[in-house]
Amino acid sequence: MATAAMTVAESCAAARGAARVLGAASTEAKDASLGALARLLGERAGDVLEANAADLDDERAAGLSPALRDRLALSEDRVAAMADGVRAVAALDDPVGEVLDHRILASGLELTKLRVPLGVVAVVYEARPNVTIDCAALTIKSGNAIVLRGSHYAERTNGALAAIVREALAEARLPEDAAVLIATGGHEDLAELATQEETVDLLIPRGGEGLKKALKDVATVPVIYAAAGNCHVYVHAEADLEMARRIALNAKTQRPGVCNAAETLLVDAAVAERFLPEALAELRDAGVELVGDDRARAAAGGSGLGAASEDDWSSEYLDLKLAVAVVDSLDEAIDHVNRYGTRHSEAIVTASEEAAARFTAGVDAAVVYANASTRFTDGFEFGMGAEIGNSTQKLHARGPIGLRELTTYKYVVRGDGHVRE
Repeated sequence: MATAAMTVAESCAAARGAARVLGAASTEAKDASLGALARLLGERAGDVLEANAADLDDERAAGLSPALRDRLALSEDRVAAMADGVRAVAALDDPVGEVLDHRILASGLELTKLRVPLGVVAVVYEARPNVTIDCAALTIKSGNAIVLRGSHYAERTNGALAAIVREALAEARLPEDAAVLIATGGHEDLAELATQEETVDLLIPRGGEGLKKALKDVATVPVIYAAAGNCHVYVHAEADLEMARRIALNAKTQRPGVCNAAETLLVDAAVAERFLPEALAELRDAGVELVGDDRARAAAGGSGLGAASEDDWSSEYLDLKLAVAVVDSLDEAIDHVNRYGTRHSEAIVTASEEAAARFTAGVDAAVVYANASTRFTDGFEFGMGAEIGNSTQKLHARGPIGLRELTTYKYVVRGDGHVRE
């Protein structure tokens, strides 16, 4: 049984043992544990909020930006939303055992391709304690054990939440070590986790570019990077400008500290002078710091647009700041997005079906929107119940990582004394 005193290697080994049991568990048993988890979150909400308040008051959280403090903070509504997310995952079809292919080979052998769990999934994440519950729910339902390493900012909150997950597993007579929280240490512990080739099947980091680089330098286990989101909204020459204002405002301000918030606004030169003054005034009134290129500043009128630097085009602010540029064409917008974007979520606002089709085909990103905010890139919004992260890679998962993205497959072949000649 994993305990706080165990090493990273010992904790991963405990999760490996639990994964063998959980991988063979029935859908009913897994759903029972999720039902218990949702119930216990309601019953223990006070304990969770008390732990969260202590984390927020800790000197380690004193230097966090308002956006990062928002990511760390929990409330009764946010705990209730976690429980709702668990129930949503429980209501989804169990992917384990799904038949992907079934046929009789020329040799007479019966071949079945089945979906199976990955095994042990490790998740490294920063600030957001709700990730503890989202990840645990998804891995339990998909038959995987999980090793969690959260931020030291949220150490108490994550501990309280992980304890609830383990209690829910035990209540359903599933191994508690199917959810293991390891102590938040330094780079040495992170490197140790990233090299547990014998016990960890997949590592998913959720954090900034610093975390991504730290893992790229040392990881020997497979990694899916739930990476940065330098997302764009492009206002095309044929856009409904009122729609474009609503989308730009939502994409930037609805929750600025998350990876699917917009960081750059691109505006076609044909509509820049009509669109920018009012749109930027709305953004400024919402507290957004605005920087732009020379053409955007000229078209903005008196909207207080500062000068953008080259670094601004590649920055993920995770805060109330937005870079603005004017482009001459759809092709120039696509080139800008593909040059500076992080392949996360990109949006075009246009009344032209042709322009929408060209943008969605030409932009290289996990999710591309036509006439919608980038803020919808989310496992819950996509009907997945929750997500472990958003992959900006192409193998083996892209976009929100849900139940099916936490599985692989195996071939089961049945014969009747067949031998190959």
